[in-house]
Amino acid sequence: MRRKRVLPLAALMLCTPALAGTAPAVASPQTAPAATQAAAPAGPLRILLTNDDGYNAPGIRMAFERLTAAGHDVTIVAPLTNQSGTGTKMMNAPTITVKHPEPKVWAVDGTPGDSVAFGLSEVFADAAPDLVVSGTNFGPNVAGLATHSGTVGGAVTALESGVPAIALSTGGLSAPDPVTTVNAMEPTVDFAVKLIDRLRARARSGPLLPKGVGLNVNHPVVGAEGKGKAAGVATTFQDPQNFLEPDFTDAGDGTWKITVKVDLQPAAKGGDVEAVSAGRIAVSPMNPDWNTGPADHAVTSALLAGLRP
Repeated sequence: MRRKRVLPLAALMLCTPALAGTAPAVASPQTAPAATQAAAPAGPLRILLTNDDGYNAPGIRMAFERLTAAGHDVTIVAPLTNQSGTGTKMMNAPTITVKHPEPKVWAVDGTPGDSVAFGLSEVFADAAPDLVVSGTNFGPNVAGLATHSGTVGGAVTALESGVPAIALSTGGLSAPDPVTTVNAMEPTVDFAVKLIDRLRARARSGPLLPKGVGLNVNHPVVGAEGKGKAAGVATTFQDPQNFLEPDFTDAGDGTWKITVKVDLQPAAKGGDVEAVSAGRIAVSPMNPDWNTGPADHAVTSALLAGLRP
């Protein structure tokens, strides 16, 4: 049975920064490109931390504290204001306002992409960070939501510059409860620390991740208070469905009322929706471009065979 819900678009955008990001996660397992990026350091990592909820949001502050406590050198370079739903958008303006309200914190009056671009160009001008972490933010970045997620968008900007990146999100597939979701951010950032430790241990003298490959991590909300432990960790792909459908109603005065219909389809087996729905942490590899796999490329070539200008 399909579940239908209607949520105001504004509420969904503010409470579910899942509507912000871009480049699709790899739709099916593929062979990773050769790793040629810089090797991971043996010691603590230099991390650029960003998000799409704003530099002072609870998720990014929690991540900052936990990653710093784990020994990493963390610098926040994040949007000055909430930028949920901006995807990979970059302002492209002739000037941009940047504030430096406290040590290790930079607030950029732009999108997550602007923030990461500024951070890589200016804050980390002498040497690129070892890793960019985007999040953790409210709501899931699964299925079609990931395509529009600013959280994912910040990670994609890092990948485009050759820097390993992880997008972190906290939330289930229902409308998020702020208190419960903030509680669930604690196990989310705890998992992020474990994940980074695993990447460092497996990297040895190589890179943290294969060149051009990032991770889109979605942590579920478990338990009535959100403090429960996830049922497991699953390597997933981005479920191809887009379960948010905008609905427009003419107000008769030149404006249109917007609501969003949530029509969740059966989850694809092995996808991120299936994992999060089952209370598991979904970890989806993603790349920063729009290339399809070799099978889809072959099909397209067959469709175009013989076509002339």
